[in-house]
Amino acid sequence: MMQIRKSQDRGYTDHGWLKSFHSFSFAGYYEPQYMGWGNLRVINEDRIAPGSGFATHGHRDMEIISYVLSGELAHKDNMGNGCAIAPGDVQRMSAGCGVMHSEYNHAPMDTTHFLQIWITPNVRGIAPSYEQKSFAAAQKRGALRLIASPDGAERSVTVHADARLYTGLLNGAEHAELALSPARKAYVHVVRGEVSLNGRKLAGGDAALMAEESALILSDACEAEVLVFDLAA
Repeated sequence: MMQIRKSQDRGYTDHGWLKSFHSFSFAGYYEPQYMGWGNLRVINEDRIAPGSGFATHGHRDMEIISYVLSGELAHKDNMGNGCAIAPGDVQRMSAGCGVMHSEYNHAPMDTTHFLQIWITPNVRGIAPSYEQKSFAAAQKRGALRLIASPDGAERSVTVHADARLYTGLLNGAEHAELALSPARKAYVHVVRGEVSLNGRKLAGGDAALMAEESALILSDACEAEVLVFDLAA
């Protein structure tokens, strides 16, 4: 089973300083059919205006991944972490028993464009933790590069959840495949460009919710950047 969700069908919020598309129900956007997929709970495509951002706020018991597309995201938390997240970086924050953090775009002119991803953890109440790694474009070119996993395989960031996240850059004749367990779920999010997924054409912002599938094949791409989630059902 594969269900396509088009970009324009997502929820949308405009706060002036923040413009956000919601793939799943979030804050003031509620769509009971889209409360998450497997243990994937949130994908927000956020654009933060120059000189603005999220003031200090709290999270608990959630695995949070930030994936920056353009600009920089300044992160600061009560664990003592303070750093800039740039394109190519993957940040993982395990909120655990509670963490406070802020996210800002300090640039005077440039918008920060990033994906905020939440995955439900398989353990609760753990000590909060933070991890950030950079993945060069060459590692993603014509392939699906593992960037988050429960065991930190292939130098991916470690999530406390039964989930694996891959990213790929595809163009022209480049293609990528991933074997799936029919007992699990998968979610494909097209960050930008165009690509065919198992013969179905997708464009930037589109997504596919997959269940009881044994494989996914990405092909016929045009400057595509793709995220692929292998998820607990």
